[in-house]
Amino acid sequence: MAIAMFFLPLASALAQRPDDHLDRSQARSMTITRQGIVATPQVLASQAGAQILARGGSAADAAIAANAVLGLMEPMMDGIGGDLFAIEWDAKNGKLAGLNSSGWAPEKLTPEYLKGNGKSSMPRSGIHSVTVPGCVRGWEALHKRFGRLPWADLFAPAIYYAREGFPVTEIVQAFWQEQEKALQDDENAKRVFFPNGAVPKVGEVFRNPGYAHALELVAQEGAGAFYSGEIAKAILKTSRRLGGVMTAADLADFKPEWVDPISTTYRGWTVYELPPNGQGMAALEMLNIFERFPLPEYGFASADALHVKMEAQKLAYSDLRRYLADPRYAKIPVGELISKEYAAKRAALIDIKQAHCDVAPGNPVEVPKDTVYFSVVDKDGNIVSMIQSIAGLWGSGVVVDDFGFPLQNRGSGFVLEASHPDVLAPHKRPFHTIIPAFMERGDVHIGFGIMGGLNQPQAHAQFVSNVVDYGMNIQAALEAPRFTKLNFGGCDFMIEDRVPAAIREALTAKGHKLAVRGDFSTWMGGGQVVLHDSATGINYGASSPRKDGAAIPEPDPYFTPKRKQ
Repeated sequence: MAIAMFFLPLASALAQRPDDHLDRSQARSMTITRQGIVATPQVLASQAGAQILARGGSAADAAIAANAVLGLMEPMMDGIGGDLFAIEWDAKNGKLAGLNSSGWAPEKLTPEYLKGNGKSSMPRSGIHSVTVPGCVRGWEALHKRFGRLPWADLFAPAIYYAREGFPVTEIVQAFWQEQEKALQDDENAKRVFFPNGAVPKVGEVFRNPGYAHALELVAQEGAGAFYSGEIAKAILKTSRRLGGVMTAADLADFKPEWVDPISTTYRGWTVYELPPNGQGMAALEMLNIFERFPLPEYGFASADALHVKMEAQKLAYSDLRRYLADPRYAKIPVGELISKEYAAKRAALIDIKQAHCDVAPGNPVEVPKDTVYFSVVDKDGNIVSMIQSIAGLWGSGVVVDDFGFPLQNRGSGFVLEASHPDVLAPHKRPFHTIIPAFMERGDVHIGFGIMGGLNQPQAHAQFVSNVVDYGMNIQAALEAPRFTKLNFGGCDFMIEDRVPAAIREALTAKGHKLAVRGDFSTWMGGGQVVLHDSATGINYGASSPRKDGAAIPEPDPYFTPKRKQ
């Protein structure tokens, strides 16, 4: 399908009005190029990835390089102390590969151990919330399968910025300032992240030589440096000092898993997410419920359309809370949850006139579950949709001795109730919020993601609806005002104030309880998108104004001498 058709499915009149582009509601234009594109929430990270592409690197190479820079520039969000998920689309064969590089709980971290130490629920921070970080093994797996450049080259940008410094950007500084208390109990954290005893100001140059040293070891020695070498020893030393139970075997034995993405169709498009232990199945269930209603007829600026989407969110998230877990430890009815038949049953519970505040999970089985997202497309059309996180802001609040990076608190996704599918167990992976996504129809292939904990599936579903139901291009679909709900149960939603007041009043009349946020609220999650049109070979990129980043194109080879014919 030609890209021009993709942009304008709503009304043929749009195709006859090119001046519409001169009078529009979106703030940014798409990045459009014949070369590759790297879209991340930090401009310098995007630029680093674009430079990797210009050196002949693949989309996977650029994603790894950009991720390493992001771990430095957004340290409260992501880094080598966290986990990673990715979807890779191969332009040559049209196949998708999914990577789950989420770490497991230490073998000795059990419900009995925690209860014996006075814990009645999973800790939200501290050493007992730490699971094995999967990021570096995930990088290794991606590079082995899809990389082109030498491994060590990928870390040069991040090492440079860690040693030489970079100016702190606006939204990152706001998170740094807001979550200052999260690091007050850790001396390493205060030493590294409060230079001169204070949070860096916007534009202040920040350096992290410990992180540089860690990346130098990874670059020189491979992932083994992290899981069995000098970095592993530092992680274990830190854990023991704080009373943790992680062992050398917990780190050394961890391996990521290649998985087949799960999918559904939505009005002619195929949308892909990764299977549990991530929450992507909720996005697919929401889309299946959306499909039962005439959303294009309702229109984007419509109380009925937003009402349906909010009610679908509650139905899907009720199922998410009930069923999501590590599939190696619990039977999860994924196929049933994302089936059209099940969606019809769930959609029948929606009253178009009234919100339901208490929604029970369904029974899908017939009887006799904070972050950075980034996307890359290379000039050959290969796409990497990747998300990486240390879970909560600043993760566990524990910074590794000598190496300047926080450890994730992903273990907080477990529960201690023995009957729950997500109960803590040795070498089990917890409920995971971070999800990359991909969608395609005909010649159009889109890698996308929107970050923000429980925001993610509902944001994915709204983005897909914006593209498919309302004909928005990828930048407009990413920018469009959204709602979000960051808890389970109830009728409370946050919504951006760009949604007209009359629509908000109509939603309130239906029973929704709305907290109105700013024009481009970070609560709605920043996102990144890349698109490849196989028919023309043109790439498109988009970056959310809710973050500090940009979609940066690979430089064209204008300084490269032409070969003689």
